[in-house]
Amino acid sequence: MPSLKAYKNRISSVKSTQKITRAKQMVAAAKLRRAEEAAKASRPYTERMEAVLANLAKAAKDAPNAPTLLRGTGEDKTHLLIVATADKGLCGAFNSSIVRLARERIVKLQGEGKKVKIVTVGRKGNDQLKRLYGELIVWKMDFVDVRQIGFQQAHEIAERVLSMFEAGEFDVATLFFGKFKSVISQIPTAQQIIPAIAPEGLETPDLKGAVYDYEPDEGEILKALLPRYVAVQIFRALLENVASEQAASMTAMDNATRNAGDMIDKLTLQYNRARQAQITKELIEIISGAEAL
Repeated sequence: MPSLKAYKNRISSVKSTQKITRAKQMVAAAKLRRAEEAAKASRPYTERMEAVLANLAKAAKDAPNAPTLLRGTGEDKTHLLIVATADKGLCGAFNSSIVRLARERIVKLQGEGKKVKIVTVGRKGNDQLKRLYGELIVWKMDFVDVRQIGFQQAHEIAERVLSMFEAGEFDVATLFFGKFKSVISQIPTAQQIIPAIAPEGLETPDLKGAVYDYEPDEGEILKALLPRYVAVQIFRALLENVASEQAASMTAMDNATRNAGDMIDKLTLQYNRARQAQITKELIEIISGAEAL
């Protein structure tokens, strides 16, 4: 049985850990509100751009001057997976769930004989994927601080992805991220961004039989719109990730704080029992010694 001093040290250690987890929970809760507002504010713009893209794509997809970002290369041999995760841990299964979804896609594509390339955005995703698929990672990008995440970073990632596409390095690009739903629910999501396709269930505007003529034509508009569409989708994914990370961190730290409290109660009970046993033993020794005299 551990000594009373060992119990005291263990209780003190767990209390210190509990203070840290409680502080991290409060920090995550403070950051969550701003991150959630940013993520939700980006959705209307993204959804409207998707609706415009879907409307233009109907008329331009089969046109001879349709941009390759819309119609694709005509092949499906090489896939680029853009895996966006957080830079830090202590956020439950948030990072692991995104990486798990990406791994499932990698196994499926390799089973079909496809070539896979990986781009990681966020340190944790890179750390997990490089263990099994390090040779597939073509480049990575880390964020030291979530405050650095802005459209400029998303535009930088989009430019590198688009330059790879123009160089013929891949045929299909899919973006993996965690979509924020609520404090206790973050949904791992895979979205194809090249060639651009309208998301499932998207309601396009009802034109009520009207026919629109575009000037310039649909193809020219899409050439300017599609690169921005890729950057906007990446920016949205980064914002969703920040909100999801803070929500997952708050939940994880709340659970850790509760578990620390339960452990303190258990250790305190064990300490009291050990102390009572020691007192009883000392009393027995005193009484036995008195009777011997």
